[in-house]
Order: sequence, then C-alpha cells, then structure tokens
Amino acid sequence: MDNESFIKAVKYNEKGLVPVITQDNQTGEVLMLAWMNEDALKLTLERKRMVYFSRSRQELWQKGDTSGHFQNLVSISIDCDGDTLLAKVIQEGAACHTGNRTCFFRNLDL
Repeated sequence: MDNESFIKAVKYNEKGLVPVITQDNQTGEVLMLAWMNEDALKLTLERKRMVYFSRSRQELWQKGDTSGHFQNLVSISIDCDGDTLLAKVIQEGAACHTGNRTCFFRNLDL
C-alpha cells in the first residue's frame, strides 16, 4: 500500500484523531499510546520520525524535539477496522516524559 492509500484508509474519530500504539521494533515492548491527526501522519511518513498531535496543547509535536529521545519509524500498520495505528520504532532514550523507557511502567501485582 502506498502512503496516499494508507492515509486514506485511516478512520479518524469525530475530533479528527486516530490512536497510535508505538512499539519497540526489536523487543516488541509497547512504549506508548498517543494520537495523530492526518497532518501528523503525513509528517511521520515524510520524516520517518514519529510526529503526534497533542490533545492538551492542540498542536503537532515530533517526539524528541525537546527531550532528544526521538522515535525513528521502521514500519506502520493499520488495524482491520482502520481506526488504530501500530508504529514500530527504534527508540532513542526514554519514551515516557517521566524518563521511563516506556509509559507502561506501573504494574498491578496479580
């Protein structure tokens, strides 16, 4: 599938956003969940670096611009319903703004 077809296949929610699960390409570890709008997706594909949409700031942000912890895109997939993306990346440094490798560092002991 080419970039244009991929972008057209995405089903954005009523706010024009789609969730993206970001996963370490080598380990399979889930690093974070964030949101993209169409512009963020286009920039991600163009730059081969993850660009997200900040719901709190209402603006695009390239992961790593302030922290230096960039996410280099290896592959991106769309789920069967077209409403969720899965991005596999090479993570430079921590993925979480707290400094943790992944945003999923708080676990429930069962």
